Amino acid sequence: MQLLDRSFDVSTTPVAGATLSLEAIRGVEQFLFREARLLDERKFAEWLALWTEDGRYWVPRFHDQANPFEQISLFWEDKMLREVRVRRVENARNWSQQPLTRSAHLVGNITIEGLDAAGHLIVRSTLQLTEWRIDQRQLAGAVFHKLAATEDGGWKIVLKRVNLVNCDDVFANLEVFI
Repeated sequence: MQLLDRSFDVSTTPVAGATLSLEAIRGVEQFLFREARLLDERKFAEWLALWTEDGRYWVPRFHDQANPFEQISLFWEDKMLREVRVRRVENARNWSQQPLTRSAHLVGNITIEGLDAAGHLIVRSTLQLTEWRIDQRQLAGAVFHKLAATEDGGWKIVLKRVNLVNCDDVFANLEVFI
């Protein structure tokens, strides 16, 4: 099973520096802003297309959690689980999406951290998320993206790690992606 593959590099500590032009940095920023907008507009099919085939979505349950294998995580999802969640969230008979969850992501403090061992770009940002379904909820944290460059000069997500400020809190349903 792909999720149990311990060879997948979840580290967000760079092993090398990265030098990007101002234009490339702006492209990274626009990629992150576009990702947030797709989530806010519930364009989940387009959001799924932002990922590499082996990409992982990870929201640790504990501060400074080293990996998703030794402890439980709020989310640890591969392509199949992301797709299953999208189908469930978009299902008209899903009672937990009546009314639909609405969200507003605010992405800021974007910094290029460096490269991982495979040459993926590590980008750190902060996130403020307001979510509403029946009640309003605020989430915040640091987000790490590992990005793979595409042939057309764009980016694909290899890893998205969301370190929530209150990751050890008790949560009501976390239905949509953070």
